[in-house]
Amino acid sequence: MKSKWFVLFSALALASLVLSACGGAGGPAGMKTEIGEGEGEVAIIAWAGYIERGETDPAYDWVTEFEKNTSCKVTVKTAATSDEMVTLMNQGGFDLVTASGDASNRLIAAGKVQPVNVDLIPSWSTVDERLQSAPWNTVDGVHYGVPYQWGPNVLMYNTEVFPEAPTSWDVTFKEMTLPDGQSNKGRVQAYDGAIYMADAALYLKAHNPELGIENPYDLNQAQFDAVVALLTEQRALINRYWHDAYVQMDDFKNEGVVASASWPFQVNVLQFESAPIASVFPSEGATGWSDTTMMHVDAPHPNCAYKWMEWSLNPKLQGDLAAWFGSVPAVPAACRGNELLTDTGCSLNGFDNFDTIWFWRTPTAECSTGKGGCIPYSKWVEAYVGIISQ
Repeated sequence: MKSKWFVLFSALALASLVLSACGGAGGPAGMKTEIGEGEGEVAIIAWAGYIERGETDPAYDWVTEFEKNTSCKVTVKTAATSDEMVTLMNQGGFDLVTASGDASNRLIAAGKVQPVNVDLIPSWSTVDERLQSAPWNTVDGVHYGVPYQWGPNVLMYNTEVFPEAPTSWDVTFKEMTLPDGQSNKGRVQAYDGAIYMADAALYLKAHNPELGIENPYDLNQAQFDAVVALLTEQRALINRYWHDAYVQMDDFKNEGVVASASWPFQVNVLQFESAPIASVFPSEGATGWSDTTMMHVDAPHPNCAYKWMEWSLNPKLQGDLAAWFGSVPAVPAACRGNELLTDTGCSLNGFDNFDTIWFWRTPTAECSTGKGGCIPYSKWVEAYVGIISQ
């Protein structure tokens, strides 16, 4: 099935990635050929809500049974952004990371993750075929991880302020009077990460077609300047640039925030708490994330890491996690027969919207087409830091 990714890198860039990654990980020939006895621990860098042991809600626990079955104790370091994940992986000491597309290729190119021998993961064949060889986890046929979950970034809003769901991202980008008669100034948020510039590009793609934006991650200088201008204008509206999911939830409950780009996780938790919160997929479309469990090149507990990667694909875990986070399972079999997710959960969470989501990736000067002329991620970071620092 064709996605919005098209071709992530040119043949030259692909070769560069493979050589870089092979240099750090020993290449496919150096992959594990068997799984030995567990080392007693597996250390995972993960998004908030991704590794649950029932502490928030006893119904959501996919760690306890794993630890019991394998004697591999799970430790988790929660990361708020992809940039933080990359930094932690560069520091080392971790086995696995649940990396989104805007981190995964950076980690491959830097040689920080190793190729994964999918023959040692019996459940690999159950993974959604759209994800098995996706360009954010596979380079030149070599797999650098196991798909975990995916989904869109949604527009979360307060239903008391919006009796009818907003239909556009403009409520977060343009100053306006909201349905409750008050301005949105100081009542909206944006994501605290340079990758959010793609959301602004997607908005401009719909509202300023003369810019010629085709892919929100492939921006020429004029398009990039327009994105910077829009985000600079938005700066006056922002209550907070959020990166901590729990802080954002508190801001919606206690600080008067009424609309923001968010993850389904926050929506689910707030609704569980009976807060007046809902979400929508706006008319301009949405960016999104497809996350891969990737293994550090120097993983201190490789056997337990492989055991976790296999465990992560079991349909019960996949369905429970999708229900908890509001995501879509990497294993389609999880979409049926799960009490928490229900048989309609995958559809509600966007299973059929795969081709309409612009999945996160790291922008490169080569562009996704390999033709060149795009603004690289380093410039995105430089510009976004300047905007939020005003």
